Amino acid sequence: MQEIFAVAGNPDSAVRDRALFIATLADDASWTVTGQYSWSRTFEGKEQILNDLHGRVRSRLVDRARTVARRFVADGDHVVVEARGDNLTKEGVRYDNDYCLVFRLEDGRIKEVREYCDSVLTETALGKFPGAQ
Repeated sequence: MQEIFAVAGNPDSAVRDRALFIATLADDASWTVTGQYSWSRTFEGKEQILNDLHGRVRSRLVDRARTVARRFVADGDHVVVEARGDNLTKEGVRYDNDYCLVFRLEDGRIKEVREYCDSVLTETALGKFPGAQ
C-alpha cells in the first residue's frame, strides 16, 4: 500500500502512475463509500470501481486525481490509510478531501475498500453522483 500511494500520489504528474494500484485491485473487489449522501454506495468489481467511481472523480478534475497518504496502520490483512487529496476541479474549486481508507487484502490483492471522507466537501466540489436521488 505504501508503494501504491508513493507512486500514485507523486506531485510530479509526469511520474504519477496508477498502474500498480490497478494491477493490485482484484477483479471482484468492492469499494464502499460510506455515509448517507449521493456518493454513498458500494461499487462492485474492478470495472465499476475504476470507471464509475474513479472515472467520475477524474472527469471532474483539472488534472489526474492525487491523494497523498499521511499514515499507514496495518493489522493482519487490513491496512488503514489516512490520506488527503490535492486536487482542483474544472471550475477552480479545491477538492482536498481528508480520507480514511480501510483496505482488506487477500493473496496480495486489494479485495475490499471502505472510504470515509467529508461528504459535504465531496458534493460541494464534485456535485451529486449521477443518477442519485
